[in-house]
Amino acid sequence: MSGKRSIFEDVSDNEKQDNVQPGMIDRGRGGARQAIRLWLMVLFALVVVMIAVGGLTRLTDSGLSITEWRPVTGALPPMTEADWQAEFDKYKQIDQWRIQNQWMELDDFKSIYWWEWGHRQLGRVIGLVWALGFFGFLAARKIPTGWTGKLLIPGLLGGVQGAVGWWMVASGVTQGEGMTAVASYRLAIHLGLAFVILGFLAWYIFELARDERDLMQARRAKETKLFSLSTGLLHFTFLQILIGAMVAGIDAGRSYTDWPLIGGQLLPPDATALDPIWRNFFESPGLVQFIHRCVGYLLFIFAVIVWRRGGTSAHPQTRFTFNAVFAALSFQIIIGILTVLYGAPWQIAIFHQFMAVIVWTLILRARFLTAYPIATSIRGA
Repeated sequence: MSGKRSIFEDVSDNEKQDNVQPGMIDRGRGGARQAIRLWLMVLFALVVVMIAVGGLTRLTDSGLSITEWRPVTGALPPMTEADWQAEFDKYKQIDQWRIQNQWMELDDFKSIYWWEWGHRQLGRVIGLVWALGFFGFLAARKIPTGWTGKLLIPGLLGGVQGAVGWWMVASGVTQGEGMTAVASYRLAIHLGLAFVILGFLAWYIFELARDERDLMQARRAKETKLFSLSTGLLHFTFLQILIGAMVAGIDAGRSYTDWPLIGGQLLPPDATALDPIWRNFFESPGLVQFIHRCVGYLLFIFAVIVWRRGGTSAHPQTRFTFNAVFAALSFQIIIGILTVLYGAPWQIAIFHQFMAVIVWTLILRARFLTAYPIATSIRGA
């Protein structure tokens, strides 16, 4: 029987103490959150590079240089002069060479081949990085609870993207049909899917930067109206990215190089010259560029509304992010106008595409902060 103790006496270190049990929020939420976040950031960077390389592949008219889809054996480039000549002979069979590039010699063909091969090779690297990370974390049981399905999505979409890429290229690998480029709507789907993949990666990176307890608490302060507006801005921007891809697909940015008029008129000349009329919305350079401009004006007006509403947020970081969105979008419009005025040189065109990635990511960040605001104390503010 133990003796009486003073109320000021410390409990002996030798006595066993019950372990403190974590709350239900923290239980089962382990895993290598920061390691997974770093892996996703690497994937995000690789996808951004992939978009840039894809843009340069299109701007150099290199996308049809490889006329077959060989996901495995195509990883090796031609190794001998005979191999190179065989690839060149395949290219000579399609309409792009017959109509546009009969001047090419083997060395000229090699330059465009390397662009397309590099683009496809980068896609294989991205798939490998995803697979090594996903199955590595899965085998080590380091994936947090509820995240296995989430982390599977980018890999599945990446596989679909590869198939869509070939579906796009196949539209231009024709004989006797007069096609010298890929179908613009297929290019738009291909680029759009790349931005969808970026969106998932960015959202997961934002989530993994904070622990589950923080996110659950922040969700109670969700700014519902601002979340809806930012979602609308995200969708509106996505539409403009798709239309921009169609502009790029038919080189519409080089067709009319004046602004604010187009071809010296308010409406583009011969906007509906193609038959049937629906083809003009995909293949008429004047009409497609005109639509891209008009959607840009409307997007800017809506962005002003969202920006003004974002300025009323009670959270400083949310307000700052909406300011960044508006600044980036305004700058993007300026770059777009310069792209038109200078006839879409590859340097400005690629920068315009890269700015689209920045605008897209910033809108996602703003949307995330409306769903999970970062609280700031009065002292901190």
